Amino acid sequence: QLQLVESGGGLVQPGGSLRLSCAASEFSLDYDVIGWFRQAPGEEREGVSCISSSDGNTYYADSVKGRFTISRDNAKNTVYLQMNSLKPEDTAVYYCAAGRPNYYSDWREYRYWGQGTQVTVSS
Repeated sequence: QLQLVESGGGLVQPGGSLRLSCAASEFSLDYDVIGWFRQAPGEEREGVSCISSSDGNTYYADSVKGRFTISRDNAKNTVYLQMNSLKPEDTAVYYCAAGRPNYYSDWREYRYWGQGTQVTVSS
């Protein structure tokens, strides 16, 4: 069973940066895309950014374009999310997920999920 482990969350001031990491326990044909999703209290889960392991295709939510960058290290089975110019509205639990989605941003198409890491942007 594939396991995903997130790290890198924390408390940061507005305008600051964080880098999230998602380490997969193994390479598996059960997934091609690894994505980052977030969920704030009382809100629906939303897609933040995703990347394909095979061709490098990426997805970014409009709200994070120009601020967040997703990258991958296939040798380490790890995906990173560099988050710059953070805003209070970025505060949420961030989840890493893996799967073979038709639509990168649709969380319902991902089979494997990490436990989540809290990101809080506040002064």
